[in-house]
Amino acid sequence: MWTSKKNCGFTLVELLIVISIISLLMALILPALAAAKDQARSAVCKNNIRQIVLANIGYAHENDDYFVIAAYKIIDLFDFAHCNLQRWHGARDDLNCPFDPLRSPLVPYLAGGAVKECPQNVPFRHGDPWQWDYEDGCGGYGYNLTYLGSRLGTGEPFDRACLQSARSTDLRKPSQTLMFADTAMAKRQHGMPYYLEYSFAEPPFFLDHQGLPVNGFYASPSIHFRHRDCANIGWADGHVDSRPMAPFDQKNVYGVKSADMMLGWPEPLDNSLFDLK
Repeated sequence: MWTSKKNCGFTLVELLIVISIISLLMALILPALAAAKDQARSAVCKNNIRQIVLANIGYAHENDDYFVIAAYKIIDLFDFAHCNLQRWHGARDDLNCPFDPLRSPLVPYLAGGAVKECPQNVPFRHGDPWQWDYEDGCGGYGYNLTYLGSRLGTGEPFDRACLQSARSTDLRKPSQTLMFADTAMAKRQHGMPYYLEYSFAEPPFFLDHQGLPVNGFYASPSIHFRHRDCANIGWADGHVDSRPMAPFDQKNVYGVKSADMMLGWPEPLDNSLFDLK
């Protein structure tokens, strides 16, 4: 009696079908996994910013209601060697050193004793020359120097305005006043743009000698929309949210097109999210 053996293997067509199905599933799953990872990083970033905001509020409670000063002695034409040595996020002994985050005035109010780094892994440049480490230690976050970390908004002279900060009682709408945000600065070398850490969230417009915005001439944007085209922002009342970037198509002072580096501002394109009003 004759018997036939059945072929239990896969045919080429069946293998191709299985591979196609797996490829289709991977194409569907991988973007979802990437989105989930981005959301997780954004959540960690928001928590980092919230800690800095709450640390600054705690600092104010113990310092006559004054927020931390953003940067002591930014400019002194007669003593340049001792300028730019103290920031809200740390201090350094000379201009050739990066900032030490453990010397920040906010350290006693921060969990872990220092500003945590944004988990988004922005390719910041570090090392020599010293300008690449110019704002190291800020974690990729910037402070509202113009209105909260100084008195520039009151029209005081620049050198005196940077020696005192705003008070929490100066804010009319804390929930609508930006305190900290994701930041970076874009520069260019040999025609190629790159990122540096930058510790200030700059408003769209500079201020005149009376503390009023000089409309029509944009500053170099430093708010970085690194989380799926959104930036995390910590507000003066303690809450944190994400904002998309407003349309902006200009180059910064270093000749870099800001939008290409995800740098800009949220709506509206004026100083209203930064000032004390």
